[in-house]
Amino acid sequence: MPAPHWYDYAIVRVVPRPEREEFLNVGAIVSSASAKFLAARVELDEARLHAFDPCVDVQAVATHLAAIVRICQGGADSGPIGQLGQRERFRWLTAQRSAVIQTSAVHLGRCNDPADALDHLVATMVRTRRPGHG
Repeated sequence: MPAPHWYDYAIVRVVPRPEREEFLNVGAIVSSASAKFLAARVELDEARLHAFDPCVDVQAVATHLAAIVRICQGGADSGPIGQLGQRERFRWLTAQRSAVIQTSAVHLGRCNDPADALDHLVATMVRTRRPGHG
């Protein structure tokens, strides 16, 4: 059995109208230095987003959310922020801001596999439960 890893995570939110402070959870970011892991997963429910703001520019939101995933991956396609070290990228992504795309406070967890932790966060914090499915 692999050794447990500490990890930090934040939930990615869309705040269509920041002045109203209403948000929709759309993804999660997980960072584990010991596992050399930084990844984000995003699942944008356009119908739910339109319920918050029928005039929201869904394409612009989707473009910005895709940038979060690319920055986590790093490399040539991730722009200048994606060239930073893993920890710096996580801190930049989770910095507090008043914008349409925001993150929750950073939380701490412990797991055997950070990828599994990311799956769990998306399943419990992003996806909605359907009636009759717990």
